[in-house]
Amino acid sequence: MANLKASKKDIRRSERARDKNTAAKSALKTYIKKARKAAQDKDQKATAGAVATVNKFLDKAVQKGVVHKNQAARRKSRVAKAANKALSQ
Repeated sequence: MANLKASKKDIRRSERARDKNTAAKSALKTYIKKARKAAQDKDQKATAGAVATVNKFLDKAVQKGVVHKNQAARRKSRVAKAANKALSQ
């Protein structure tokens, strides 16, 4: 356990950040699952909305430093690819 007041504050701050990051990552996974489900159901309108939502939240996560920009780009690409593949068949 830390002894210095500043160190104790750093621990509290990092715990809060960890909680926020965990929640944000969990929400991202949920949005991605919803987009993939909409694509599998071949619902074009729902798929377009879900993919737009995924892109929006991934961009926000990058701005907040939750995920790396390359990871966000990769996830956006994979979701779009899955949506296009499902809707083209």
